[in-house]
Amino acid sequence: MADDKFLPKLSQNLLEILDDEEYYDITIEVGNDPHVKIFRAHMNILNYRSPYLRRILSANEKKYDGTIAHIKLPNILPEIFQIILRYIYGGRISLAKYDILDIIKILLAANELSIQELIPHLQSFLIKNKTSWMEQNFNLIYQTSFENNSFLDLQKFCTELISKQPEKIFNSSDFTSIPEKALISLIQHDKVKISEVQIWEHVLKWGIAQNPGLSSDPSFYSNDDFNALKNTLHQCVTFVKFAGFTPKEFLNKVYPYKEIIPEELYENSIKYFLNNDYITTSEKSERQTVKEIGLKSLDSKIITIQHAKIISKWIDRVGIMDNLKNSYEFKLIFRGSRDGFTPKKFHEICDNKSRTVTIVKVKESNEILGGYNPVEWKNDNYEGRYVTTKDSFIFSFVNKDNIENCLISRVEDEEHAIVYWQYYGPSFGSGDLIIYGGNQIESSFNENISSYCKKNSYEKQIKVTPHTFAVEEYEVFQIHNK
Repeated sequence: MADDKFLPKLSQNLLEILDDEEYYDITIEVGNDPHVKIFRAHMNILNYRSPYLRRILSANEKKYDGTIAHIKLPNILPEIFQIILRYIYGGRISLAKYDILDIIKILLAANELSIQELIPHLQSFLIKNKTSWMEQNFNLIYQTSFENNSFLDLQKFCTELISKQPEKIFNSSDFTSIPEKALISLIQHDKVKISEVQIWEHVLKWGIAQNPGLSSDPSFYSNDDFNALKNTLHQCVTFVKFAGFTPKEFLNKVYPYKEIIPEELYENSIKYFLNNDYITTSEKSERQTVKEIGLKSLDSKIITIQHAKIISKWIDRVGIMDNLKNSYEFKLIFRGSRDGFTPKKFHEICDNKSRTVTIVKVKESNEILGGYNPVEWKNDNYEGRYVTTKDSFIFSFVNKDNIENCLISRVEDEEHAIVYWQYYGPSFGSGDLIIYGGNQIESSFNENISSYCKKNSYEKQIKVTPHTFAVEEYEVFQIHNK
């Protein structure tokens, strides 16, 4: 005989207790006027089934005079609480009979009431059975999943959809309502199955939608209209790959909106088209391959020869459109995926080596971060210490495929230019660029600690979204004059 044969009967009896109008010792006022309903329940059952309700009940002084306890739950709809309450008593919930919006409301209520076993069950049901609906209503799912760290499965669903099928979000019915952070993630991914000019059109569509009343025809814009759109899209624009446009597309689709594009980015794009004869993407790839065969190879999984040339110009303090003053060899001395991502491995290999360039590939992004350290690295085993130099700098390539969209930030606070500490990998400034490690961190001290980027000791913030980020790969090169 199965051990759980009698569980359905137990569940039924407990539901009968809930429905019985005798013996209850608590009333629960749920909802807000005019939609309020009073539920009768039993404190002992609520105590053991909901940690949230247990905390509320324990905060009230216990009485033995037969007084009925009373609590309020204004943030939950009465009809949703009734579903939750029957689950609390009977341990059963049939999701197939509810619509998707109700299931999301049940998920939010279960989270508020700390009914932990129900939260993964509800997420799993949505992911397995309602994928198409969630793709079409991506903004709602994205907002819901990131409201609370309890919804990790939905967060993973959103992240994977952005990474693997971003075009579905562009085509969703609520695309113009997605958060800016999600839009930037979409622009960054190179798996979007639409052209660069179409991505630009979607970005404009999203920006215009954030400004009700703004025309879709820029010929009717006033200066205030351009400024409003520029302020809305000031971060998103920097991720658009204008180098992927044809000259005609740039003229027809970008030029009318030149007022909203950062001056430096616009000038660099114009110079790009003036300095390059237009060729198709396949021809460009073929010519680039032929061209690089004749150059000294660069052993990198992150950057190309073109990136290295720009970094070389920064080292020599010349503009990226100027000619190279010196020809440098980038000698790979460290790679996280090969040597290990821990700070310990970094110091074992890179300590006592000067003139190094650190290159970081940000996880789930096309963004590249990095820094140049003209002095040697050291491992300070105690409190850590700062090292002075006036020649260090940090930088970013907002999109690895769009090299003209780059940013350099030179040191301002020279006494805090470089950080030596055993718990850090390559580190610049007071948090301006701190690399703890990557996905394969092995150190027990800093396992799963994110890397960090926020302006303090250097001129500019190099990462569009500051603070923590995850490292997919990072490399360290030592620079030698050829």
